[in-house]
Amino acid sequence: MIDVHYWPTPNGWKVTIMLEECGLDYQIKPVDIGGGDQFKPEFLRLSPNNRMPAIVDHEPLGGGAPVAVFESGAILEYLADKTGRFLPKSGPERYRVLQWVHWQMANLGPMMGNANHFKNYAKNIVEDPAQLEYGAKRFVGEVDRLSGVMDAQLAVHPFLAGGDYSIADIITWPWAMLMGRLIDENVWDGFPNLKRWVEELAARPAVDKGYHVGRELAKRELTEEEEKARRELLFNQTNDKVRKAREEAAKAAS
Repeated sequence: MIDVHYWPTPNGWKVTIMLEECGLDYQIKPVDIGGGDQFKPEFLRLSPNNRMPAIVDHEPLGGGAPVAVFESGAILEYLADKTGRFLPKSGPERYRVLQWVHWQMANLGPMMGNANHFKNYAKNIVEDPAQLEYGAKRFVGEVDRLSGVMDAQLAVHPFLAGGDYSIADIITWPWAMLMGRLIDENVWDGFPNLKRWVEELAARPAVDKGYHVGRELAKRELTEEEEKARRELLFNQTNDKVRKAREEAAKAAS
């Protein structure tokens, strides 16, 4: 059994989709990121960066003590190696997949997260319209560029890494499928190959099931005060604010 410390966001969906594709048994351990669960000592022992997802595999390959892994890219690589699926074991084919995994982690995810922040959240925090305009333009423009990168790759390959369906596709789809919602519903007109790929992956039963895991967790409506506290937790973190939680986690682990 694998414990999945999770909240229904694109980074969380990556892991549940992979688990569904691999047919692995897992149980969800909710991490309410708007309620501060990511700062609890027991979670920080698993994920010192105070970000979900994280997993604990109670039946690791080869036996032994449970294995904890944080960061979605590392989790998908771990699960691929555990099951022998969606990632070649060696050679150039393995690195063709991994380069696209790292591309998503370093580029598409952060840029879409920042674009979403400036378009949808920052208006409740930042009073200067010029700051909002610059931030939105900068990051939405970068998302547009990255969409072109994917579209060009998918014009000549059915999947991102150029071979079979892989963890490169699994890790990228949860962000890429939000393109229309983030930018404009007509954005797909400029990226027909990306649109084809998003729709084909959405039709996979495991992708659909993994995408809908825990959807009910985030449905509770927040009061104005709760929403303000949530924004503070998600967007105004500093070293000083999280130091106490890290120190408590370190004490509990010693």
